[in-house]
Amino acid sequence: MITMTIDRPELADFLRRSRDRVRPQDVGLPAGPRRRTPGLRREEVAQLAGMSADYYIRLEQARGPQPSPEMLAALARALRLSADERDHLHLLAGRRPPAARTAGDHVGPGLLHLLDQLPATPVQVLGDLGDVLAQNAMAEALLGGVCTVSEHGRNVVWRWFTDPAQRAAYPAAEHDYYGRLHVADLRAAVGRRAGDPAATRLVERLRDASEEFAGLWELHEVAVRRATRMRVLHPLIGPVDLDCQMLLAPEGDQRVVLYTPPAGSDTAERLALLKVVGTGQFDPAPAG
Repeated sequence: MITMTIDRPELADFLRRSRDRVRPQDVGLPAGPRRRTPGLRREEVAQLAGMSADYYIRLEQARGPQPSPEMLAALARALRLSADERDHLHLLAGRRPPAARTAGDHVGPGLLHLLDQLPATPVQVLGDLGDVLAQNAMAEALLGGVCTVSEHGRNVVWRWFTDPAQRAAYPAAEHDYYGRLHVADLRAAVGRRAGDPAATRLVERLRDASEEFAGLWELHEVAVRRATRMRVLHPLIGPVDLDCQMLLAPEGDQRVVLYTPPAGSDTAERLALLKVVGTGQFDPAPAG
């Protein structure tokens, strides 16, 4: 059995050169007149990947700890790596690349480009188990940021059932509906992933952490979420009605979620206001 070890010098060099290849405008950042190189700054990569700047700097200096698979997935997204480049990143870090049969946590450059091209529309990329893999600035302003490196911190089902404060962003009368929606969709995904350790662990942790989830899980309701209507109680722009349209990515285990104004609503005006005020003074709300 081959033992995999981290190659710190090669990992550091690959990170530096990958960072140099990403233009700020490719990730929604202003180019600015004072940049010495056309690529991203180290602090910007850290911010995009959801990690501390000090942690990322140590990786580029070949003196950091071995990154976790979750950390590597976040770096691959932040640096817009292709699937081959993502696998190379994992190998340099002494980790096995993700299974090739699905896209997993990796969001391809094409989908990331799509997010950037819709600056006025909230858009997310979700994994089939409910992980927020990527989102544009409007989605973050509307739904809040998510943790990109902790095991379940970016999972919408986990957050819904384990953090009651997150539900304040939705009308109380609709909490039961959203809970059943999340569980039925997760049940369908787990069925497709029979025997997948990641799916099994997520369900086990949810059942241990939430009696509500455990009760809904026992109902064995199954419904793939394709298109729904939702209302978000935003602290800056007030209640916002949204149509949520799910578009399936080619790999099959990722979905692009578009949040659009229902016909006859004032949502378009509210979203235009949100685009101006941005994420200032906003506490994160649950996504999806």
